[in-house]
Amino acid sequence: MERRSLIKHAGIAGILAAAAAPAVHAQTVVRWRMASSFPKSLDTLYGGAETIARVVKAMSGGKFEISTHAAGELMPAFGVVDGVQQGSIECAHTAAYYFFGKDETFAMGCAIPFGLNSRQTTAWMIEGNGLKLMREFYAKYNIVNFLAGNTGSQMGGWFRKEIKSVADIKGLKFRIGGFGGRIIERLGGIPQNIPAGDIYSALEKGTIDAAEFVGPYDDLKLGLSKVAPNYYYPGWFEGGAQIDLFVNNKALESLTPENRAILEAACAVAHSDIQAKYDARNPGALKQLVGGGTKLKEFPKDVLSAAFAASEKYYEELSDKNENWKKIYPDFRKFRAEQNLWFRFTEATFDRFMQSQKL
Repeated sequence: MERRSLIKHAGIAGILAAAAAPAVHAQTVVRWRMASSFPKSLDTLYGGAETIARVVKAMSGGKFEISTHAAGELMPAFGVVDGVQQGSIECAHTAAYYFFGKDETFAMGCAIPFGLNSRQTTAWMIEGNGLKLMREFYAKYNIVNFLAGNTGSQMGGWFRKEIKSVADIKGLKFRIGGFGGRIIERLGGIPQNIPAGDIYSALEKGTIDAAEFVGPYDDLKLGLSKVAPNYYYPGWFEGGAQIDLFVNNKALESLTPENRAILEAACAVAHSDIQAKYDARNPGALKQLVGGGTKLKEFPKDVLSAAFAASEKYYEELSDKNENWKKIYPDFRKFRAEQNLWFRFTEATFDRFMQSQKL
């Protein structure tokens, strides 16, 4: 009887264990690693990666965790696309135009000279064909992108010497992120693609003559005003730089529908949060910079006109030789024209009036 009882109870225990197994499996924590292209000192940009991780963990009840790693911790700032493509990391928080050397089309996912502003970019991506077209392109690199931030319009950069005309661009060694360097090159400059953490030392040592990064808040943190006094605007090469979360396609496919929805929601939070931070913090930082001796200057009109003409010509040339660019750029250009017509009668007119008032 004792032996029969033991077998009976063991059978019940086995059944209970089997019944419990799916529930235990459902509680398994998903752990990802996210590489950022930005240093921790930039709480706006690197902070976007932390926002995504924090929201994902909170919404999943701790069942989906993403560890964040600053540029250089897991891989170099400009190595994150390779890491995601190869699956050595699940995701990366970055600016796509850093990788235009692989294909110029990467830049269209972030910012190109005289392109879209931040709101227009979001509209093209979400309501236009932008997200669809860019995802088709990124699929060639095993990547799925999610909108995860925007800097808004940027400043034109820090210069050791004044820029009085387009002639002063000739021979200028200019740290410029992404695609804008191609246009600087056409104006006679020498573009340098240097990670954020290395800009100050390069400018201090004279390795470069000028540098741009984002705007007052980040530039103040990087200390660029200490080594170059002239601060130019506008950042014609970045009307609104889109920041993305690049996700390895297989890693994304491995997520449950619930976790994918959580990831998308977290990216949406970061998308609005990053620009809100910039819009709120840049005015005070600009006042601080000017109060400290920074010379605020507008680019001469001939610089903007020459850069615009060079940009338009270059885009036409790319359409003739790059099939990926040719597929996306016409849609981008049409959307830009329609948006500028609309903004001309609304946002731009309102903004000009308000900026002329004494508030």
